Amino acid sequence: MKGIVLAGGTATRLGELTRITNKHLLPIADYPMIYYPLKALESAGIREVCLVTGKDHASRFIELLGDGQVIDRQGNKVFDLDITYRMQARPGGIAEAISLAKNFAGSDKVIVVLGDNIFQYPLTKYVQKFKEQKQGGRILLWKPENASAYGVPTIDETTQRITEIQEKPREPKSPYAVIGVYMLDPKVFSYLDNIAPSERGEMEVTDLLNEYIRHSVLEYDFLDGWWRDAGQSQRELYEISKLIYDSSVVL
Repeated sequence: MKGIVLAGGTATRLGELTRITNKHLLPIADYPMIYYPLKALESAGIREVCLVTGKDHASRFIELLGDGQVIDRQGNKVFDLDITYRMQARPGGIAEAISLAKNFAGSDKVIVVLGDNIFQYPLTKYVQKFKEQKQGGRILLWKPENASAYGVPTIDETTQRITEIQEKPREPKSPYAVIGVYMLDPKVFSYLDNIAPSERGEMEVTDLLNEYIRHSVLEYDFLDGWWRDAGQSQRELYEISKLIYDSSVVL
């Protein structure tokens, strides 16, 4: 399996903090934000990673991460990855960003992680279940305070299978949110061919996941511990840093 980390976007919600830099380079606790999803993949046994970002700050990621073997200033290994880079020319959506990694992925399964998603516990057990899964995709669900701010699954009470995912619905059909971890088999790239841009001109990851649902091959797990989307607000950057220090989360 291979990993894909998506680190594009304009992050206008973070105001002046991202006027001259990419949000994924901002500090969270002791490290740049992008370190956390990369370490989450490495901890789950994935070493080959494709990082997708916009052209404006691609050189900053290369300067920071190089080929993926990162040593901190005290001489300690942060992670030892094999990183490939892809550039997204314009904000075209998560699904479009995934499509840019087609040649990198080849015939392998991929674990896609959004670069601003941070987890309390390792993803290892979920990745292992996906590794053993014969076909299809796998997502992680979490119960936030306000599900309507995220993609929300509808879960059939009888079969316990997801029948639909709606993006930011006004009236959520479940209390759960789809978090930014998408485990996808090689058919993802043929499914991407069936997706048209949304009204805002982007290829939506919700549409991609609904393709998996239409083929009855989408599985899910409920995430243990806390999860945070660090791109929501300046206040959230502080809150996540505090959570990391208080719960002893380490790279």
